[in-house]
Amino acid sequence: MKFVIVLVALFALAAARPDRDAETLRYDSNVEPENYNYNVQTSDGKSVAEEGHVEDLGTEQEAIVVKGSYSYIGDDGVTYSVNYIADKNGFQPQGAHIPVA
Repeated sequence: MKFVIVLVALFALAAARPDRDAETLRYDSNVEPENYNYNVQTSDGKSVAEEGHVEDLGTEQEAIVVKGSYSYIGDDGVTYSVNYIADKNGFQPQGAHIPVA
């Protein structure tokens, strides 16, 4: 479960550039032994939401499945949003600004 907490922290950092004047408008979090979720919104227009759970617990295929999204306002004034899934198939982001192969 320590891996999940580290993963959560990394996604939160990746979703936000530091803004010392931003205030946290919303922070909800629930962490259980086999699942978690959180939601954060800040006054500078950033938001991140994520949920994860252990799949195939106790088997050789045991894995953490994570679904989430984050958004932020870029320097160009455009709001960028990313939805993602991270599972045994890797990190799979989707967003209008992300190139598709």
